[in-house]
Amino acid sequence: MIERKGPLRGIKVLELPNIGPLQHAGMMLADLGAEVLRLDRKAHVETGSGLQGPYTPYSVLDRGRRSAGIDLKHPLAADLVGRLAERADVVVEGFRPGVAERLGVGPEVLCARNPRLVYGRMTGWGQEGPLAKDVGHDINYIALAGVLAHVGPPGGAPVPPLNLVGDFGGGSMLLVIGVLAALVERGSSGEGQVVDAAMVDGSALLMSIFYVFDQIAPGMWGPRGTNLLDGGAHFYGVYECRDGTYVSLAAFEPQFYAALVRRVTDLGIPGLGAEDLQLEAQQERAQWPVLRERFAAMFRTRTREEWLAFFAGDEICFAPVLTMEEARRHLHNVARGTFTTVDGVEQSAPAPRFSRTPGAIAHAAHAAGADTEAALADWGVASNDLAALRAAGVIA
Repeated sequence: MIERKGPLRGIKVLELPNIGPLQHAGMMLADLGAEVLRLDRKAHVETGSGLQGPYTPYSVLDRGRRSAGIDLKHPLAADLVGRLAERADVVVEGFRPGVAERLGVGPEVLCARNPRLVYGRMTGWGQEGPLAKDVGHDINYIALAGVLAHVGPPGGAPVPPLNLVGDFGGGSMLLVIGVLAALVERGSSGEGQVVDAAMVDGSALLMSIFYVFDQIAPGMWGPRGTNLLDGGAHFYGVYECRDGTYVSLAAFEPQFYAALVRRVTDLGIPGLGAEDLQLEAQQERAQWPVLRERFAAMFRTRTREEWLAFFAGDEICFAPVLTMEEARRHLHNVARGTFTTVDGVEQSAPAPRFSRTPGAIAHAAHAAGADTEAALADWGVASNDLAALRAAGVIA
């Protein structure tokens, strides 16, 4: 077995098969040092593929953990999962409500076998409610949570922010936070519990401050793309440069805005003088559309690199908008090791960072079922039982 590093070293996690957000949660737990065993579907073992196609070093969401192939629908599978759960600290699953129970691997069964078990559940709609058993994806959950309506340009349709808010921010990261909190609580109570992480809940949690804006200051938050933090303000947004690239500007606080005004007025552009950009007028929303158009015209006069040179050393909160390739090459990210390479594949490095127990990527993704017998043996399944399980078709 590979020696684990990180603050979760010694924690054992069973990851039941599911796509995307659950894989991301399993990846993070493994990066932090937990021994995570993926229970992949037997069908994927037999076809040599995973939930998202053939396994390659690019299957980064499955990195850092071993895989055992199992047919969860087999009558004997539930007992095998129960035996593994007895040795686990955590089980995570992302089935629709009721599926784990039908398979005999729900929290009532597994927690009865191991009262210290933390059972993490991740769904889109939650375990109860009128939509609980409906199908859905990230975009649907953030739509219902009131997130999607407020992302995008004014006058157009809402723009999906990739699947970052629902799947990963409101889903996998919420699940990991819940699991870690339950593990901390177990340290004092000695008891496990069920963690219900719903993407609609997590997305709503991420929107907390904006719900408040909407209630206590109706005039403060207007239509999409006209507000302080969604690109409506001339001093907070994204601008296109002469070469077709973009820069981000966030001169929000008065001192940063003052620095921005000093540099802009140095250019001597009509309509962008000191009298047009007065500090006391920064929050005059009626002037934002006009000033934003003037700023847009200004930024189109130079390339991105020229603007970076122009604002170098100024405290105005300014940064280039980089592509993924550019981000991997940027000197700051290189210096910090924000990205790392495993088996020739550049990918995000483990985060956050720890002073004494840094996390690490144990290895690239293992194919579905690549470690079935070795991993199950390490988790206490005897060799004669393994042979019987294979002969019965429970494992692959």
